Amino acid sequence: MERGKTKTKEGVVVSDKMTKTVVVRVERVYRHPVYHKVMKIAKKFKAHDEKGEYKVGDRVEIMECRPLSADKCWRVVRRISLDSKS
Repeated sequence: MERGKTKTKEGVVVSDKMTKTVVVRVERVYRHPVYHKVMKIAKKFKAHDEKGEYKVGDRVEIMECRPLSADKCWRVVRRISLDSKS
């Protein structure tokens, strides 16, 4: 992978119960190669949140980084929009 070409994804925070970590649910839409049906797949990523400022329902952008723990190798870059509750 070239330097400076880090992956970014956009998703919604579904859990903020851990210290300095949020769980982000990323959805993607694709067309099935044989049946041509539009399908929606969701995957959850653990992302680093140093200050603990992101809450459940926030739409955020995450960026790939070096491994920070056994299963955390993403960090939150910015908040795209606030949750609908606040």
